[in-house]
Amino acid sequence: MKDNVKSEKIRCDACPVMCYIADGNSGACDRYANHAGELVRLDPLTIIQSGHDVVPFLGEGASENWDGDIIKGKRKFVTAVGAGTTYPDYKPAPFIASQEVEGVDMVTVVTEGIFSYCGVKVKIDTDRHIGHERDVVFVDGEPIGHVMTSEYGSKMLSLGGVEHLTGGSKKEGRVTCDALLRLCNREAVTMVIGELEHATEVIVEAGKPPIINGETERLMRVGCGSATIGMFPKQWIGLVDDVVVVDDHITGVLSEHETGKTLDVPASGIKIKGRRSTPGRYFQVAGPGTGWGGTDIDDPLKILGPFNPKVAWEGLRLFMVSTTGEQFGYYELDADLLPQKKDVPEKLAASAQLIAENCEASVCSVLFMGGAGGSLRAGVTENPVQLTRSVKHALTHVSCGGADAYVWPGGGITVMVDVLDMPTHSFGYVPTPALVAPIEFTLRVSDYAALGGHLDHMRSVDDINASEARHVPQNPNAKNPMDRGNYRWKDKPE
Repeated sequence: MKDNVKSEKIRCDACPVMCYIADGNSGACDRYANHAGELVRLDPLTIIQSGHDVVPFLGEGASENWDGDIIKGKRKFVTAVGAGTTYPDYKPAPFIASQEVEGVDMVTVVTEGIFSYCGVKVKIDTDRHIGHERDVVFVDGEPIGHVMTSEYGSKMLSLGGVEHLTGGSKKEGRVTCDALLRLCNREAVTMVIGELEHATEVIVEAGKPPIINGETERLMRVGCGSATIGMFPKQWIGLVDDVVVVDDHITGVLSEHETGKTLDVPASGIKIKGRRSTPGRYFQVAGPGTGWGGTDIDDPLKILGPFNPKVAWEGLRLFMVSTTGEQFGYYELDADLLPQKKDVPEKLAASAQLIAENCEASVCSVLFMGGAGGSLRAGVTENPVQLTRSVKHALTHVSCGGADAYVWPGGGITVMVDVLDMPTHSFGYVPTPALVAPIEFTLRVSDYAALGGHLDHMRSVDDINASEARHVPQNPNAKNPMDRGNYRWKDKPE
């Protein structure tokens, strides 16, 4: 008779959605499930173990499909990946793990934070134009962010944020949350930057080169046109009479540049269309685009005006090259002082190859950025502002999935972290919508007591059931969160 009774749903209180979950099913976020009437976390708690005899997690020898399991390690660091949340805020963090480190009693407080105030900053290494500053970035037709100020050799995107997650339509919030989740979990996201005839399709995946309008980008620029002139002039002296490095931002001309003057390169009578800055440096020689040097031209001769007949001469040798060395051409002036294209001499082609060799590989970088608010801080101490002060005073170290997190200056705890430094599948979501991201606070037990921490919930790291956890090695590129160098007290006894 008892077997015929329908099991009741249980209510999950891990986020504001408050799902009712039937036995054997999971909630809307796929993170919690009803297992025989008990609410259980589906993803395993992730523990980082230091040591040398480990399977590589990143870098040389790492397998793309390896998820970080089965290693041999020594000291344990309990991350917040798979730990669970403190919602609705007042509850202590899911794990408050203590251990002795080099004679110092340390504690790590871990929580999977529900971040409504969060987003990603994307750095795209490319010389090509993908959008004007402030152009809107769309995914599935919904706005999720915008283009920021360009940096040297890279385009920058700011995606997400509470304005897109909660300030627009329901669909905009859902699409934004999904795009952020995939980016943070190292998945590819197709986005369109700009609108109508100015739209550019870009596929972004952390650690991979961008794909722009169907073409995979290879190289980021070695420098601007002016810098390239200054770096490689000796490759051209004696082979040509003038060199132009085409660049959307700062086009360089060898004969006019201070580099050319120093090396006794005579004037060539060349004329560049654009706004002259300082000698040998020109702005706005063409529109931005995906052609030579990030311009909208495929023929570099379009940026040239007529040569000065009082200075130029028939047979003048001209080499034109882009800032990545991927496009180059050789020309000689005819009797009318018009440049005629010729076969590129082998040594000039080698100089373009040298430029390309000095370019770094193009890659997409994805940095998660979020503000640690109520539930995160209350899970550490009953007086949340004490935690903020402790972080700012370098008594508490902040990490995300064990990875180094940059804490922005000013008020609050605003963190930024490279998703490639974190274990795989570190991020989740709740359909409010918001991202779920791991965050850890590590400090001395004595400092934890001083800021009013939940000492009665503290337990030894060895008491945590490691058999049900996922074990990953420490990222060799990241600091140990418990290293003395992270703290203001590093040279002082406890």
